[in-house]
Amino acid sequence: MNDTVTDNPARNRFELQTSAGLAIANYRRDDRSITITHTEVPRAVEGRGVGSKLVKGMLDRIRQEGRTVIPRCSFVAAYISRHPEYRDLL
Repeated sequence: MNDTVTDNPARNRFELQTSAGLAIANYRRDDRSITITHTEVPRAVEGRGVGSKLVKGMLDRIRQEGRTVIPRCSFVAAYISRHPEYRDLL
C-alpha cells in the first residue's frame, strides 16, 4: 500500500491507494475550511489502519494549506478526538 494521500479536487475527495482499491474522504471546500462529509475504505482492508492513514494524511495536507477542518464524518471526528495534535485544525 502506498501511504501517500492525494487530493483529487475534481472529485472533491482525498484518496489513498490500497491493495483493494481507493480509500476516500469526500469533502466540501470553502475559503478557510474543508468539511469532511464521508470516508470510505475498501471492505477487504477494513480494520487494518487504512482509514487512520487516510485521515492522518488528509489532516496533514489541510494543515499545510493553512485551513481548518469541519469533521461531519464520525470517523474523522473520532480520529481527531483521539489525536489531540490535530485539534488546532477545528
